[in-house]
Amino acid sequence: MLHNPSSPVSAKQTDRDEIALYIHWPFCVAKCPYCDFNSHVRDQIDQHAWQKALFLDLRHEYKVNPSPRISSVFFGGGTPSLMPPQLVASLIAEADKLWGLNTGCEITLEANPSSVEASKFADIASAGVNRVSLGLQSLDDQTLEFLGRAHDVAEGLAALETAQQNFDRVSFDLIYARPGQSLDDWQSELVRAMGFGTDHLSLYQLTIEPGTRFETLVRTGQLVPADDDHCADLFELSQDMTKAAGLPAYEISNHARIGQESRHNLSYWRYRDYIGVGPGAHGRRLSLATERHKKPENFLSAVERNGHGLKVEQALSPDVQAAEALMMGLRLGEGIDLAALTAKTGLEIADMMDEAEVQKLAGLGFIDRQDDHLTVKPKGMPLLDALLPKIIADPLRT
Repeated sequence: MLHNPSSPVSAKQTDRDEIALYIHWPFCVAKCPYCDFNSHVRDQIDQHAWQKALFLDLRHEYKVNPSPRISSVFFGGGTPSLMPPQLVASLIAEADKLWGLNTGCEITLEANPSSVEASKFADIASAGVNRVSLGLQSLDDQTLEFLGRAHDVAEGLAALETAQQNFDRVSFDLIYARPGQSLDDWQSELVRAMGFGTDHLSLYQLTIEPGTRFETLVRTGQLVPADDDHCADLFELSQDMTKAAGLPAYEISNHARIGQESRHNLSYWRYRDYIGVGPGAHGRRLSLATERHKKPENFLSAVERNGHGLKVEQALSPDVQAAEALMMGLRLGEGIDLAALTAKTGLEIADMMDEAEVQKLAGLGFIDRQDDHLTVKPKGMPLLDALLPKIIADPLRT
């Protein structure tokens, strides 16, 4: 089992030295009504075929970008905890054989908190996973039923305890701003959640995504989402409570003790290169955007035909890179280094940002501009989606 040091996350490393690896496992037991991720329900899965395809996809990425070492591995989905532990182990070993894993490499696996999947946690840890992210989603049985989850609270908490016994680092997700949820309800739930002793929490506002079952219910008047003002109050309560408990927000929806931030996700938010393999996986490497075929059967066919699952491989212009970096980096509490972004893209700061709007928003207390550093202040975080189009210069907007 690999172990992670507890030292704070550094922002100094570069894409040339290391790269993050994302592996997508697209299968779920059922499709949740709020989920718009690339997940699929299948009666049977040919594990041998999937190992072969994912190996070939990995090897293709190595051929085109062999130099960095792997800083983190993330098994996402779908439901990666449904994967056989031996397949997890073989993929980790293959990545290590190809690129090499950094000492203390963070290896995360997303897991559903069912008793069946929790029974595999010891074997998954032995496979090399040292961090698990549990989809608890709620500490209320009625809400879990509303969210379409297969577990109840007792089963979820038993899985959490099992995870804490087997993994160095454990995080779990909760969804708030649910219909009818009061501030008192959320406060009580969050107090309980922070009492479980994990060093990382992901707190996501319920959003109604296009194409989901919830979107259909909203459109037909069968579901009424929480209003924006109430969502903002819930967000502010979350920030205040987690900060007071020593789990401050380091990203708009993620909270951690110092040194326990998700190193893999920080690679995304700091706009570093990352490899994405498996159905529907996105990647960024060498100024290219990559995307794999989404449907599992199409992905397997593409690998069989081409030796990889790529559907899109597109050059990113400096304008697009700057816009993406701003959209990702301003989610972080640490903000974004504009001088570093200028060095990466070759664009001047005035070409990337609307300076007049930035000054105006700073005067209103939504953002902070200190020389070449830009940060969204806590007051501005709930409004981030509205602020970004104002901050990013017109030519960069899509």
